Amino acid sequence: MAVRSRRRFSFRTAPRWFKITSAVVAVLLVAVVAFGGYWVWRLQSNISKSALGAGGIRTEGPVDDSKDRLQILILGTDTRSGKNGQFGTVDQSSGYGQSDVMMLVDISADNNHVNVISFPRDLLVDVPACTDSKTGQHYPERQNAMINSAMAEAGIGCAVDTVNKLTGLEVDHFMMADFNAVTELSKAVGGVDVCVSSAVDDPESGLHLPKGTSQVEGDQALAFLRTRHAFTDGGDLGRIKAQQSFLGSLVRKLKSEGTLSDPQKMLTIADTVTKNLTVDDGLASVPALLTIAGRLKNIDPAKVNFITVPNVPATSDPNRLDLDEPAASNFFAALKQSADLSQPAASAAPLAAPTAAGTPTAAYSKALQPITVANGTGVSGRSQEIGTILSNAGFTKLSRIQAETRAQTMVYYGAGFADVAADVAAMFGLPASSIQQVNTVQGVQVYAGQDFATGDKPTLPAAKPSDVVNQTAQDQTCQTTNPLG
Repeated sequence: MAVRSRRRFSFRTAPRWFKITSAVVAVLLVAVVAFGGYWVWRLQSNISKSALGAGGIRTEGPVDDSKDRLQILILGTDTRSGKNGQFGTVDQSSGYGQSDVMMLVDISADNNHVNVISFPRDLLVDVPACTDSKTGQHYPERQNAMINSAMAEAGIGCAVDTVNKLTGLEVDHFMMADFNAVTELSKAVGGVDVCVSSAVDDPESGLHLPKGTSQVEGDQALAFLRTRHAFTDGGDLGRIKAQQSFLGSLVRKLKSEGTLSDPQKMLTIADTVTKNLTVDDGLASVPALLTIAGRLKNIDPAKVNFITVPNVPATSDPNRLDLDEPAASNFFAALKQSADLSQPAASAAPLAAPTAAGTPTAAYSKALQPITVANGTGVSGRSQEIGTILSNAGFTKLSRIQAETRAQTMVYYGAGFADVAADVAAMFGLPASSIQQVNTVQGVQVYAGQDFATGDKPTLPAAKPSDVVNQTAQDQTCQTTNPLG
């Protein structure tokens, strides 16, 4: 029986075509690895990072960016430092700058819902005490301050802490971009379509557009996003609507052209964005940013809701804004419960009222705290019923008075009783906005309104999606121009 000889394969004796093909494949593999390695290195080296907070207390653990519900604070700084000097002088805004844009992007765990919540820069809020993570300098809390000033002193982390305090949510990440990011990104995508109801010629921002739809990029894209005088009444709310419309148009363009699925286009955009981006430590890597991009690429634009926090002209300054209560607290409560705003929010638990310092309440004897129940419900004998609820909770030093009828329940307190007032408000499910210090009040006063005419807690109206959603990314809107602009 013949035995076949076995010889090992020798590359030296292989056919010439095989040698050539193998060499080409090897070169291509090396090129691909080198190319990928270069881009990872380049993008990684582009990224700047900063601390997520400025000393604020966090109660939630870290999230899994690939599958958990995610909240990312998007900030646009108006700093003129460095490469942004072409947009103004350093004395206008240097260092950290102020947040020209502040939007909270809320992504549901199943990626089916995205809420983009805008905070007007003119909104007056309480900025918590913050510590600059770079310098270690501590800044005391500020009351009734414009929200866009939150990061001006202590940095981006202070803006994050301010939004956490205001909403009762806990931001997972932040992304901050500068002026240059807008101009370069708009060029990278080949322009963004915008629409105006009549021609715009705004010398202050430099925005010049004909009536109807135009494509803007570079400086004109930045001018469209920054102008205050061109739209509606020339205020901040008109600008927010324009910003939301611009982002919606950008989303539609990226989806329609398949940009998010095109590696070459994505590399160009990623390179542009990362050069002008500052993120928190948790996002300061290429894989982390790709994870976020991967979650967003398949989202239906119709499910991207643009929302402006409920607001009214401020009582202290008509040129500024206050939260519209209780609508704002109801909205934040609904949002805390679910990212799906199509669901009824009536069952959403109101936000618990924090203590004045944002720290756990010190021990005190409830039986020694003077509590007054003012009956403004319009229902005779109602103060007795509310007093019984308080007494059963341990607050037994009670007095009752009749008061003028009012719509909304409030908790007022005198000096030294902030912690007691916060606990009483929390017991009745009232938001922090329902607590107010009044020097003429001794101890704590529960001023019961018509919303507390029955039951053991005030009835807060449900926040309906139609009340808060301005538009979706699917909507093609045209901005109403300011006739006096």
